Amino acid sequence: MFNIFTKQTKKKLGEEKTINFSKDGDIPKHIAIIMDGNGRWAQKRRLPRIAGHKEGMNNVKKITTYASKLGVKVLTLYAFSTENWKRPSNEVDFLMKLPVDFFDVFVPELIKENVKVNVMGFTEHLPKHTQKAVENAIKETKNNTGMILNFALNYGSRAEILTAVNDLLNEVKQGNFTEEVDEDMFSNYLMTASLGNELQDPDLLIRTSGEERISNFLLWQIAYSELYFTETYWPEFSLVHLEEAIGSYQKRQRRFGGLKIEGEASK
Repeated sequence: MFNIFTKQTKKKLGEEKTINFSKDGDIPKHIAIIMDGNGRWAQKRRLPRIAGHKEGMNNVKKITTYASKLGVKVLTLYAFSTENWKRPSNEVDFLMKLPVDFFDVFVPELIKENVKVNVMGFTEHLPKHTQKAVENAIKETKNNTGMILNFALNYGSRAEILTAVNDLLNEVKQGNFTEEVDEDMFSNYLMTASLGNELQDPDLLIRTSGEERISNFLLWQIAYSELYFTETYWPEFSLVHLEEAIGSYQKRQRRFGGLKIEGEASK
């Protein structure tokens, strides 16, 4: 049985404050995370940047398992952007190998936890060994019915939106429809459409490492997401940090452009 409130004083995080987090409270259905700060975490320890990426991927396992236990329906992780190809070739090569190692070790646990793997992005441009690892993980977990672990891999939101627009234009040229395009229809052409109508848009977006920008991530989908920024580097982002982020979310009122009226739910 979960306690109604978990109070944690996080002196070890360098913060003299107490948070209220309710495991029985409003848990975001869809959490998206920009996993930032791997390289800086490593450099602070005089380690190569790739050591930070490895530690960051290890942290994915812990956060995924805990998010699933909390009842999160979708966890979307920004693993590799379309802009990350600009990084040094040895770092990119290592990043492309990470999914192979990650899925090789973690898929059995994902199956045990009933977690389903989904990947969105321009995966056709990934190296063959990375594509194969992704395809195998999706295939091996396709019958799982629990949380969706959704990796954004070789993903960029502007490219996603432009692709959707061009797909719609092709449909029009072929005479497949002539009606006006609305938000729901457009959303169905985005890469998050596979998550289902109720889960396409994140309720909560978390970015680690102290940066406070979106970096071309889910620009359409986060129109009404709650944003949470933390100074903590991703490899150090613990279960307590996740609770803190959700605790912050639970204190907010989501109005979606409307007003909070006494006695009525937020709109």
